Amino acid sequence: MIRKFFSSTASVPEAAAIPRHVAIIMDGNGRWAKKRLLPRVAGHQQGVERVRDVVQACIERGVAYLTLFAFSSENWRRPKEEVSKLMELFVYALEREVGKLHKNGICLKVVGDLGQFNPRLQELIREGETLTAGNSRLTLTVAANYGGRWDILNAVNAWLKAHPEGGEIDEAGLAAHLATAYAPEPDLFIRTGGEQRVSNFLLWQLAYAELYFTDTLWPDFDGQSLDQAIAWYQRRERRFGRTSEQLVRH
Repeated sequence: MIRKFFSSTASVPEAAAIPRHVAIIMDGNGRWAKKRLLPRVAGHQQGVERVRDVVQACIERGVAYLTLFAFSSENWRRPKEEVSKLMELFVYALEREVGKLHKNGICLKVVGDLGQFNPRLQELIREGETLTAGNSRLTLTVAANYGGRWDILNAVNAWLKAHPEGGEIDEAGLAAHLATAYAPEPDLFIRTGGEQRVSNFLLWQLAYAELYFTDTLWPDFDGQSLDQAIAWYQRRERRFGRTSEQLVRH
């Protein structure tokens, strides 16, 4: 498979008013539930419902790629009961939503170390990706059992396997093996829930993304919240190493 190479450090990408690629850490589900005296799983269930709304909002606003951090490689450290419920919810969401994604022209991709998931979940992921592979209205990427360091190490190992003769790895060669090599780098990164860190998410790919943090908990994040993030993004001066004066002349 031929993979495209997008790099904000190798060339200056076009800075459009609407971000082409939005990446989101969906944080705050547990706190949303706790505030309502509900079990944490209720917050995760509401978070899945919110995904549908945000996907639709991205389509309406012209976003071409949406990447959601659903489960990190560090999330296995959570209580076993919560992890089990999350896996059940993932299966439920795929069973219920993949057909709708396909009907709406959305391409689904799931990235991460998927081998640790149970066979049923792996099967649903493969079926969903195959069914929606030809769609182009929006590319929805779900990062599951994903970590940015894992992604980079996996890319290095993939490059070494592809080049047994050895040699020096360059940026383009490594980037071609990253989990999201099919997508441009994120223009806008959003983290809900009030925390201000990237938490091992898309470490390579976020090199020149605009980082937006909001106190809004993920189950409360809606189209209006997305509009606020995009409005903030539009006020940013995206220089990519250049000066403000160069942007004015350009």
